[in-house]
Amino acid sequence: MGNELTVAVLGPGGVGGLLAALLSRAGHRVICLSGEETARTLRTHGIRIRSTHFGDFTARVEVDTLLREPVDACLVTVKHTALGAALARVPAAVPADGLLVPFLNGVEHPATLRARYRPDRVAPGVIRVESTRVAPGVIEHGSPFAEIDLTGAAAPRARLDALAEALTAAGPATRVQDDEAATLWAKMSFLAPFALLTTHYRLPLGEVRTRHRDELTALVEETAAVSRACGGPADPAAALARYDAFPPSTRSSMQRDAEAGRPLELDAIGGALLRAAERHGVPAPVTARVVGGLEKEHAFA
Repeated sequence: MGNELTVAVLGPGGVGGLLAALLSRAGHRVICLSGEETARTLRTHGIRIRSTHFGDFTARVEVDTLLREPVDACLVTVKHTALGAALARVPAAVPADGLLVPFLNGVEHPATLRARYRPDRVAPGVIRVESTRVAPGVIEHGSPFAEIDLTGAAAPRARLDALAEALTAAGPATRVQDDEAATLWAKMSFLAPFALLTTHYRLPLGEVRTRHRDELTALVEETAAVSRACGGPADPAAALARYDAFPPSTRSSMQRDAEAGRPLELDAIGGALLRAAERHGVPAPVTARVVGGLEKEHAFA
């Protein structure tokens, strides 16, 4: 890869739209892949970013409903619930030697993508950011940070480094991590208890960590045990300390999806956690009860 990259972004929503706009502003060629309605809006108005961290700006991007040419990287930034349909926009042969970089919740999606695309070009990413699409092509970035970890043991290190350099120069501090399992489980270990309990009780994090402290602690400990069995980090005390440091009004994206009547990423988060627990013989009774309750309440999830 040269200094200027060609990057496709599948799903220019809260995360994808922010990354597409930042990369475009930094001088890279960006192709957003979306449905026709969003495509029309982006062609006319570009992507508008509202951010106290990166500033308010509008970025011009190319738009299509299908990836028609090789790219240096294709960022997959749709929700897990929309992944199957969205991948129809990226024919298996088209990314060629380029990286396929999924920014999805959960731990099972890399295997799904490696069954469809070149396994040595799938390079999972983890992003820590609060960024929301408030209308087609309008993104509000609320967190005072945006941090990315890229991984993928079989992916060419030079390509990973070039993408990390481009992302860091565009705004989000980006690191390349050697251990894919540890990187994905670090995110899962934080996300799962937070998402499951805020959605289950329909409460912000501040009330969950005080009114339902014992349950939160049990979920954190179960998740840490599963993470340890899968080769990931396990530090329940550190996880609880992170939750305690967040503003009390913090809500999870799963909770916001439930409130809006959207499909939940329940299988990608809770389901994947329980499947991993079963594979490794790790007891997870609290997780099973909470996930079961959410499945009954949200039959569409």
